[in-house]
Amino acid sequence: MKFRFLFGLMLLVLLAGSLWLLQPTRSAPISANLSVAEALSTNDAGFARVTEPRELSFPADHGPHPEYKTEWWYYTGNLESADGRHWGFQLTFFRSGLTANPADRSSHWAAQNVYMSHLALTDVASGKFYSAERFSRDGAGLAGAQADPFHVWTESWEANGSPTAGTQLRANHENIALDLVVRSTKPPVLQGENGFSRKSAEPGAASYYYSLTRMETSGTITVDGQPVEVTGLSWMDREWSTSVLAPNQIGWDWFALQLSDGSDLMFFQLRLRDGGIEPLSSGSLVAPDGSVTTFTREDVTIEVLKRWTSPQTNISYPSQWRVSIPAQQLDLLVEPYIPHQELLISLVYWEGAVQVTGTRGATPLSGSGYIEMTGYGDTGGQAAPNRPR
Repeated sequence: MKFRFLFGLMLLVLLAGSLWLLQPTRSAPISANLSVAEALSTNDAGFARVTEPRELSFPADHGPHPEYKTEWWYYTGNLESADGRHWGFQLTFFRSGLTANPADRSSHWAAQNVYMSHLALTDVASGKFYSAERFSRDGAGLAGAQADPFHVWTESWEANGSPTAGTQLRANHENIALDLVVRSTKPPVLQGENGFSRKSAEPGAASYYYSLTRMETSGTITVDGQPVEVTGLSWMDREWSTSVLAPNQIGWDWFALQLSDGSDLMFFQLRLRDGGIEPLSSGSLVAPDGSVTTFTREDVTIEVLKRWTSPQTNISYPSQWRVSIPAQQLDLLVEPYIPHQELLISLVYWEGAVQVTGTRGATPLSGSGYIEMTGYGDTGGQAAPNRPR
């Protein structure tokens, strides 16, 4: 669903005086001290709001939308090497507008936007999970985005090429790196109402949202200096908005699943502070031919079967789900490839590779995908660690 809380935290970090955050080794538990709602309470005065549907246009909408406060290009995928090892990856680029009406300055270093990127790798065979982050401003070309030719970058981390014909993903940090090419096999999926995705009944609480749900992927993953050739499937989500969580919303669970029958399932549920689910939670099922069926909250049942508690943060996350869509005869069991896929960077959240088994009617199904979870923890939110800025 990608209604991200990351941008508010990013600005808080930057305003505290840091464009780069180093990730120290941690042994003590990390406490959550900032809620999702608090992280999203940054100034959005003057930025446009998403209030009604509009026609999405490509390639223009692959590029940036500076009139809105926030947007992201979100890549995740499940890959296999020739020896049968399974890998998950996440490479995400976030743009956050510093001001809706920037001053007219001649300085080469003047910045209107700040960019943040997250990199994560899951090595299922070893049970290891790696995560890293990078921050930069768009002054002096250090970070930025453009539509045609498509390019989004945070210094040397980049997505470059064509979102539909082929995009090169490159990123590296210390002992991990990826160099992948992703090519979409289906047209863009316009989520919600033809790309207009509501998040609550409040005016402007919406985003423009599309996905590339099945992208053939090949390239190299490197861990500890050892390159591994991989192939598999990836998913790309794109949203832009000036939205925040409603006061009664505490977090969300986002599912993106690629099934063995060639269909792709996306569903997000926004969780409420009273334990309920936001009525405007929604999703879609993309058939092998690219046709789309949309769902409301009432169409989908998500049952948590198991939980996992992080030894680093003491946050308890769901770790096995039963996802049912009766109208589609779908009954799926979803679980992480490994339980620890919690990003321990400047803010803490769970996002990782999952495996799927189940049925559609009488036909067995399998598959892989990604799940993101926010808003869990003692204070009701993910947070930056307790360390000096």
